[in-house]
Amino acid sequence: MRKLPSVRVPEPVRRLVRRRPRLRWPRRGIWAFLAALGPGLVTTNAGNDAGGIATYSITGASYGFDLLWVLPLITVSLVVVQEACARMGIVTGKGLSGLIRERFGVRWTALAMASFFVASVATTASEFAGIAAGGELFGVSRYVTVPVAFAVVFYLVAGGTYRIVERVFLAMTIVFFGYVVTAFMTTHEWLPVLRASVVPTLRANPGFLFMAITLIGTTITSYMQFFLQAAYVERGTGVRELKLARADVVISSVFANFIAFCIIVTTAQTLNRTGVRIDTAAEAAKALVPLAGRYAEILFAIGLVGASLFGATVLPLSTAYLTTEAFGFERGIAHTFREAPVFMGIYTATLLLGALVALVPDMPLVRLMVVSQFIDGVQLPIILVFIVLLVRDRAVMGEYASGRALQAIQWATAIVLGAMSLLLLIVTA
Repeated sequence: MRKLPSVRVPEPVRRLVRRRPRLRWPRRGIWAFLAALGPGLVTTNAGNDAGGIATYSITGASYGFDLLWVLPLITVSLVVVQEACARMGIVTGKGLSGLIRERFGVRWTALAMASFFVASVATTASEFAGIAAGGELFGVSRYVTVPVAFAVVFYLVAGGTYRIVERVFLAMTIVFFGYVVTAFMTTHEWLPVLRASVVPTLRANPGFLFMAITLIGTTITSYMQFFLQAAYVERGTGVRELKLARADVVISSVFANFIAFCIIVTTAQTLNRTGVRIDTAAEAAKALVPLAGRYAEILFAIGLVGASLFGATVLPLSTAYLTTEAFGFERGIAHTFREAPVFMGIYTATLLLGALVALVPDMPLVRLMVVSQFIDGVQLPIILVFIVLLVRDRAVMGEYASGRALQAIQWATAIVLGAMSLLLLIVTA
């Protein structure tokens, strides 16, 4: 075979080729932030689930603007707890249950896992109940909406990668803007609202105290912390993106509690002023019709269904991450049933049990939500202490361990939230 003659490339051309810039996704400015946005927004919005929307609706209907001042305090606490979990996931590359097992032993992890599974199934059932209630507002039976929702959520996770799932979740946050619209539809004077948001109002009655504590318990839950840390691990976020992750956590926490603010304002302006009492978010949507019009009911119902879909997806995933990491099984949304059978099996079982419970005739769904929050309330103080102990440990976090000032804030948050959660259990009992 004849050898082809070599062609000499002129030196200027060679220099141009060597210096040709590589096309990369921008890593600075707004593009870098948008690329990092995700896990925090998904997690905090999952907290605004059917039980959360019901709590915010009942708060506004029962006490008007009197509890709005609690939301800024909750936002600060949520940011502190979520930032610690995000930092641990990014620095260690491990989930929360894995770190608890390594530092404190299998017994503590097994205890958290057992109670977490019971609470997860109960809360997942309440999410499907929210989907059913939202569908019934449009005249669709729960025996149609619940199976369809189960199929959609199952396919979304079992058939996609984490990036795809996360983008779908981010797109679903649009439904929460329905509550912003209803707040502006029903509110014309904002000065009393803003005043109530910064000036504390106290009432000396058990119901007011119960609702104040429930607001905290609804906003900061243990499953959110497990999921957030696992999400950053699954995403593969590096320490160079730590500042962007913090921005994600802060903005997401503010956004989630702003949605809660809008729900409370809407029901305070309408239901509280007319003396309407409700027990569920679906009842709130129905009650808005004569007061704010049919569009308000539609927006409220769409938000309820979207929020419930969020929760119905995140809760089973949190359970699957927690359990498989506790025992060292393969895990992750990117894996198939064959690659991670235990992870996908636990996810499917939790999702299926939740859907079946919601379909049981005459199931007391409101009581089911209370029981799930009760169980999660038992966990929360313990999980918060674990988080603070781990994030301050230099053997775990190295140079990214919390400093003294941040530790003081974290301990104060853990103690106050723990005390409030325990008080909630006492009041509930």
